[in-house]
Amino acid sequence: MDPALLDTDTLSEVLKQRNANVRKHAKQYLRSHGQFALSAVTRFEMIRGYKEVGATTQLARFHTFCAHSLILPLTDAIFDRAADLWVVARQGGHPCSDADLLIAATAIEQGRRLVTGNAGHFNWIAGLVVDDWRQP
Repeated sequence: MDPALLDTDTLSEVLKQRNANVRKHAKQYLRSHGQFALSAVTRFEMIRGYKEVGATTQLARFHTFCAHSLILPLTDAIFDRAADLWVVARQGGHPCSDADLLIAATAIEQGRRLVTGNAGHFNWIAGLVVDDWRQP
Protein backbone atom coordinates (compact mmCIF):
# COMPACT_ATOMS: atom_id res chain seq x y z
CA MET A 1 0.00 0.00 0.00
CA ASP A 2 1.55 3.29 -1.14
CA PRO A 3 1.91 6.30 1.17
CA ALA A 4 -1.30 8.33 1.21
CA LEU A 5 -2.67 11.67 2.32
CA LEU A 6 -6.18 11.68 3.77
CA ASP A 7 -8.56 14.32 2.46
CA THR A 8 -10.87 15.91 5.00
CA ASP A 9 -13.94 13.89 4.03
CA THR A 10 -12.10 10.58 4.37
CA LEU A 11 -10.46 11.58 7.63
CA SER A 12 -13.90 12.38 9.02
CA GLU A 13 -15.09 8.91 8.01
CA VAL A 14 -12.00 7.27 9.53
CA LEU A 15 -12.70 9.04 12.82
CA LYS A 16 -16.41 8.17 12.84
CA GLN A 17 -15.67 4.49 12.05
CA ARG A 18 -19.11 3.90 10.55
CA ASN A 19 -18.18 2.69 7.04
CA ALA A 20 -16.90 -0.89 6.98
CA ASN A 21 -14.82 -0.36 3.82
CA VAL A 22 -13.17 2.76 5.24
CA ARG A 23 -12.42 0.91 8.51
CA LYS A 24 -10.86 -1.99 6.59
CA HIS A 25 -8.66 0.25 4.41
CA ALA A 26 -7.64 2.38 7.40
CA LYS A 27 -6.63 -0.69 9.38
CA GLN A 28 -4.58 -2.03 6.47
CA TYR A 29 -2.95 1.36 5.99
CA LEU A 30 -1.97 1.63 9.64
CA ARG A 31 -0.47 -1.87 9.54
CA SER A 32 1.68 -0.84 6.58
CA HIS A 33 2.61 2.72 7.58
CA GLY A 34 2.05 3.05 11.32
CA GLN A 35 0.33 6.44 11.13
CA PHE A 36 -1.98 8.50 8.97
CA ALA A 37 -0.82 11.58 7.08
CA LEU A 38 -2.87 14.70 6.52
CA SER A 39 -2.30 18.21 5.30
CA ALA A 40 -2.24 21.12 7.71
CA VAL A 41 -5.25 22.32 5.68
CA THR A 42 -7.22 19.20 6.61
CA ARG A 43 -6.24 19.70 10.26
CA PHE A 44 -7.57 23.27 10.03
CA GLU A 45 -10.82 22.16 8.38
CA MET A 46 -11.46 19.54 11.07
CA ILE A 47 -10.68 21.88 13.96
CA ARG A 48 -12.85 24.70 12.63
CA GLY A 49 -15.73 22.25 12.15
CA TYR A 50 -15.51 20.98 15.71
CA LYS A 51 -15.24 24.51 17.09
CA GLU A 52 -18.17 25.75 15.04
CA VAL A 53 -20.54 23.23 16.63
CA GLY A 54 -18.94 23.29 20.09
CA ALA A 55 -17.84 19.64 19.88
CA THR A 56 -15.25 19.88 22.65
CA THR A 57 -15.00 16.13 23.26
CA GLN A 58 -14.39 15.39 19.56
CA LEU A 59 -11.92 18.28 19.40
CA ALA A 60 -9.93 16.85 22.30
CA ARG A 61 -9.93 13.41 20.66
CA PHE A 62 -8.83 14.97 17.39
CA HIS A 63 -5.87 16.69 19.07
CA THR A 64 -4.82 13.29 20.43
CA PHE A 65 -5.26 11.75 16.97
CA CYS A 66 -3.07 14.49 15.47
CA ALA A 67 -0.34 13.85 18.03
CA HIS A 68 -0.05 10.33 16.58
CA SER A 69 -0.37 11.38 12.92
CA LEU A 70 1.90 13.01 10.39
CA ILE A 71 0.69 16.55 9.76
CA LEU A 72 2.31 17.82 6.57
CA PRO A 73 2.97 21.57 6.67
CA LEU A 74 2.38 23.99 3.84
CA THR A 75 5.61 24.96 2.10
CA ASP A 76 6.49 27.42 -0.64
CA ALA A 77 6.66 24.49 -3.10
CA ILE A 78 3.11 23.48 -2.13
CA PHE A 79 1.81 27.04 -2.49
CA ASP A 80 3.52 27.35 -5.88
CA ARG A 81 2.08 24.01 -7.07
CA ALA A 82 -1.39 25.01 -5.82
CA ALA A 83 -1.13 28.31 -7.69
CA ASP A 84 -0.27 26.42 -10.88
CA LEU A 85 -3.23 24.11 -10.30
CA TRP A 86 -5.51 27.11 -9.73
CA VAL A 87 -4.57 28.53 -13.12
CA VAL A 88 -5.19 25.17 -14.85
CA ALA A 89 -8.51 24.83 -13.02
CA ARG A 90 -9.70 28.29 -13.99
CA GLN A 91 -8.69 27.82 -17.61
CA GLY A 92 -10.28 24.36 -17.79
CA GLY A 93 -13.46 25.06 -15.84
CA HIS A 94 -12.52 22.64 -13.04
CA PRO A 95 -13.35 22.96 -9.32
CA CYS A 96 -10.79 25.18 -7.66
CA SER A 97 -11.38 25.70 -3.96
CA ASP A 98 -8.19 26.87 -2.31
CA ALA A 99 -8.39 24.15 0.34
CA ASP A 100 -8.72 21.35 -2.23
CA LEU A 101 -5.89 22.76 -4.33
CA LEU A 102 -3.59 23.02 -1.31
CA ILE A 103 -4.41 19.46 -0.25
CA ALA A 104 -3.83 18.14 -3.79
CA ALA A 105 -0.58 20.08 -4.08
CA THR A 106 0.56 18.63 -0.75
CA ALA A 107 -0.11 15.09 -1.97
CA ILE A 108 1.78 15.69 -5.22
CA GLU A 109 4.75 17.42 -3.57
CA GLN A 110 5.01 14.67 -0.95
CA GLY A 111 4.63 11.84 -3.47
CA ARG A 112 1.45 10.52 -1.86
CA ARG A 113 -1.87 9.23 -3.13
CA LEU A 114 -4.86 11.33 -2.13
CA VAL A 115 -7.58 9.35 -0.36
CA THR A 116 -10.90 11.10 -0.90
CA GLY A 117 -14.54 10.44 -1.56
CA ASN A 118 -14.62 13.57 -3.71
CA ALA A 119 -12.75 12.25 -6.74
CA GLY A 120 -14.57 14.71 -8.99
CA HIS A 121 -12.80 17.57 -7.24
CA PHE A 122 -9.41 16.10 -8.13
CA ASN A 123 -9.57 13.75 -11.16
CA TRP A 124 -8.51 16.51 -13.54
CA ILE A 125 -5.16 17.06 -11.78
CA ALA A 126 -2.23 15.59 -13.71
CA GLY A 127 0.18 13.63 -11.55
CA LEU A 128 -2.28 13.11 -8.69
CA VAL A 129 -3.37 9.56 -7.87
CA VAL A 130 -6.77 9.41 -6.15
CA ASP A 131 -8.13 6.54 -4.06
CA ASP A 132 -11.55 6.12 -2.46
CA TRP A 133 -11.57 3.98 0.68
CA ARG A 134 -15.35 3.75 0.55
CA GLN A 135 -14.91 1.28 -2.28
CA PRO A 136 -14.16 -2.39 -1.50
